[in-house]
Amino acid sequence: NSNASGSPASGGSTPSASNVASPSESAKGSYPDYSKGFPEKVNLEIPVYERAFEGWNVTDNYYTRWIQKEFGDKYNVNVKFVPITRSSEVQDYEQLLASHKAPDIIFHYDMPQALAYYGEDVMQELDWNEIENYAPTYWKNMSETIKKYGAVDGKNVFFFAARPEADNFTSIIRKDWVEKVGMKVEDLTSLEKYNEMLVKWKEAGLGVAGESLKKNNYNFNYAFRDWPIDPKQRALYSDLGVADLTTPATERYLRNLNYQYNNGLVDKEFYLRDDDNKIKAEFVAGKTGNYGFYLASNTDVLSATLANNPGAEFAVLPPGALVPEGLKPQGRAYWPFGFIMGINYESSAQERAAVWLYLEWMSQPKNLFFLQNGVEGQNYTLDADGIAVKVPDFAGESKLSNNNNKDYWALVTEIAQYSTPELTRKANIRNWAPAGYEYLAEDLIKYYDQTAEFRTPDALFTVVLDKVNEYKADLNALFQELYVKCVMAPTDQFDATYEAAKKAYLDAGYQEILDEKQKAIDAGKFS
Repeated sequence: NSNASGSPASGGSTPSASNVASPSESAKGSYPDYSKGFPEKVNLEIPVYERAFEGWNVTDNYYTRWIQKEFGDKYNVNVKFVPITRSSEVQDYEQLLASHKAPDIIFHYDMPQALAYYGEDVMQELDWNEIENYAPTYWKNMSETIKKYGAVDGKNVFFFAARPEADNFTSIIRKDWVEKVGMKVEDLTSLEKYNEMLVKWKEAGLGVAGESLKKNNYNFNYAFRDWPIDPKQRALYSDLGVADLTTPATERYLRNLNYQYNNGLVDKEFYLRDDDNKIKAEFVAGKTGNYGFYLASNTDVLSATLANNPGAEFAVLPPGALVPEGLKPQGRAYWPFGFIMGINYESSAQERAAVWLYLEWMSQPKNLFFLQNGVEGQNYTLDADGIAVKVPDFAGESKLSNNNNKDYWALVTEIAQYSTPELTRKANIRNWAPAGYEYLAEDLIKYYDQTAEFRTPDALFTVVLDKVNEYKADLNALFQELYVKCVMAPTDQFDATYEAAKKAYLDAGYQEILDEKQKAIDAGKFS
């Protein structure tokens, strides 16, 4: 346990933990009034992702200084940003917790890890009324989500950032290749049609389908699942962090990939493409004809591909293209929240109140807009619709971070929004589409809307799954090895290879995970 006897749950007490007001001590209406600021200086420590953006200091920049001036000075709060390395965030948090230096907010994007923190007794029990008292705007925006997902073991623990319904991840295809073999992009209505096209690509000597090593993030078999879904089956097997190797859906997925591999229709060295740059390089070079990525107005993938292949044309891959006939274009829906947050068990009652005041301040549209867009007339200009149009390559003092300062404002929302859905859609097309490629953003949105009913979120367990935490890393490595073997097996040896892989995977801890999940499912500990 990273906090030893300092944890209130273990009966110990530390000076800093003893002044935490337990929810039962504060009746609604009796909260101290800090609207004019705290009587004594409060140190508020806010976590922020360190993504190693070149020339960007995450803890000291134009915006952190602005936050101190606009929020901190007003409330007599010293706002300190604590960098958390994006690529090793859990490790960073555990070290900070162990040395009693963790920030006031403990956050993560994924519920299983948030539950793991909770299981270490490093988060306080919360009083919903207190949040509403200090952060009425934030509470109004998020109370439904907090009430639905914020309790664990009957205790109020988590609060959340909003996640508006939108997603700019898409897969594009070389439209010129599709048409060279006498087909149209809109003809790609099933996996069978897509494979037929790949055979024609091969015969015409154009190239192959792109493919990459599956790791860490497992949502590869949705299109191969039966519809409608069985909620208990999904709770048992569908897990972003632990690959499901043993279900009929995965068998169908691997059988298809094995067919593509053995017939030379897919990147022969797919297992070496273990990060986005390597996958992208194949597409840019004109060796592969499809690529999945987050579409953004400043993406360089289209221009880089054109530099190597001047006749290249691009289209969004229709959602049916990778779905076997008879099945539906299923996908993983995000849970209806962004950041999952808890309050550090060592934070004082005043520090906790400062967190709520900070979320309230950031929830005010003008403060949020400033953090998301910068200074009008410098970072952006407003168009006739009131949409901020970014000044390209702006490099002045108020330059935003490379992801538009999201690591600061993500505490309240995952996606920038305007006052109406229509304006937001317009702004999204502008933010997602490189100039001249508006149709890609429009098609992405059209297909996203068309497939809405087939996007479902994974189950949320309301108990800590210890076996998942115990075996996750080992199974991640083993899965890569086993599934690659299945894909590369000669066709007539696929069945035997797959059976052996399933057994090895179950024996290495997956069976224990399934047993633990089944117990939680039987007890109704999931939603």
